[in-house]
Amino acid sequence: MSAPDSTKTGFQFRDLKNIFGNGGSLKQFGILAALIVIILFFQWWTNGTTLSPGNVINIVQQYSYILILAIGMVMVIIAGHIDLSVGSVAALVGIVVAMSMRDWGFPWYLAIVLGLVVGAAIGAWQGFWVAYVGVPAFIVTLAGMLLWRGANQFIGDADTIPVPKEFVYIGGGYLPEWGPDTGYNNSTLLLGIIISAVLVYNEWRGRVTRRKMGSDPVPLWVSIVRVGILVAVVLYAATLFGGYREGTSFPVSGVILGVLILIYSFVTRNTILGRHIYAVGGNRHAAALSGVKSKRVDFLVMMNMSILAAVAGMIFVARSQASGPFDGTGWELDAIAAVFIGGAAVAGGVGTVVGSIIGGLVMAVLNNGLVLKGIGSDQVQMIKGLVLLVAVAIDVYNKSQGRFSLIDLITRGRGKGKDSVSTDANESVRPDATKPDPTLPG
Repeated sequence: MSAPDSTKTGFQFRDLKNIFGNGGSLKQFGILAALIVIILFFQWWTNGTTLSPGNVINIVQQYSYILILAIGMVMVIIAGHIDLSVGSVAALVGIVVAMSMRDWGFPWYLAIVLGLVVGAAIGAWQGFWVAYVGVPAFIVTLAGMLLWRGANQFIGDADTIPVPKEFVYIGGGYLPEWGPDTGYNNSTLLLGIIISAVLVYNEWRGRVTRRKMGSDPVPLWVSIVRVGILVAVVLYAATLFGGYREGTSFPVSGVILGVLILIYSFVTRNTILGRHIYAVGGNRHAAALSGVKSKRVDFLVMMNMSILAAVAGMIFVARSQASGPFDGTGWELDAIAAVFIGGAAVAGGVGTVVGSIIGGLVMAVLNNGLVLKGIGSDQVQMIKGLVLLVAVAIDVYNKSQGRFSLIDLITRGRGKGKDSVSTDANESVRPDATKPDPTLPG
């Protein structure tokens, strides 16, 4: 008598993995677990201050622009480049936008358009040198870091320029109050309900799609537990953000960040451009043989990075209510650290938007918790640097010794043989040069 098929009945360990990674992939699970541990540690160490409504709102407002930079930076790093100019680009855009409203009579919405145009122009300039002249991105953006910082101080005469209240809303505003008095901000509660409904719908649609394709769906209890955990977290966050003092709720900058995460996650996972970025970073020569126009990819990722730097700069200026000569200092380092902690590979070809956001949150919570405990900024910088160095060094050493590698866990999952083939659409394994990619031309 043959043994029963254990993959369809009874509890299996891979079913437990499916709760945290679709289809058996544990992508981002390692760094997500680290984030949870850090949050719980600081929640205990700060006597509950870390997860207080005021503090979580402050974290979102303080670090939203860094996380926006991380979205663009991960695409640059996946393509095999680096951008050191993002802080200076953000500062230059910030001063131009502030001056356009104060001195040139621009309304706030046209000032935002101007800022995006300036960011795109800077990105096109740097992308041209990288893609079509062949100058390494490190050199181009190092020159840009000096050039745009100097331009910021030259245009603004090293002065601080205030911005109008209408513009402040995008960086310092909150979702509006409306409706009956529920004790919470109704806009934030509605946002939480909408996100929860989307999570439930996506899980249901995924099960239906897998069934139509003939693949075995994960057990129903796995889907229920997974969605239940996610919905519980979302609703808890909604009450946390919406239950603070009247007039404050979920920050507008957080909404902007969330929209960008959704857009760029879709672009990198589900579009030809996203596949081409991974192909170029994984093996540029093989990508070219497959018909990928690597120069265009390089140009687009560099220009996109500067556009997102412009967005980050405007959000920061709006929150600060003024643009100054030292805005954006050191932002590039925080963005790069977020991307590498989030699982991107130095050599390119590996990384995800979600992973970079989680990596950025690790640095944000670490920085915030240390500040809450009164640790000096000098010591905070030292600790952050050591955390980044030790985390990557341990992973690289383990990988070189053929041992457990967190980066491999984050980016490739831990299965073997047939089960190692990930069905997670978020997987970011660099393309195999020996196998043609059906999404590539030719």
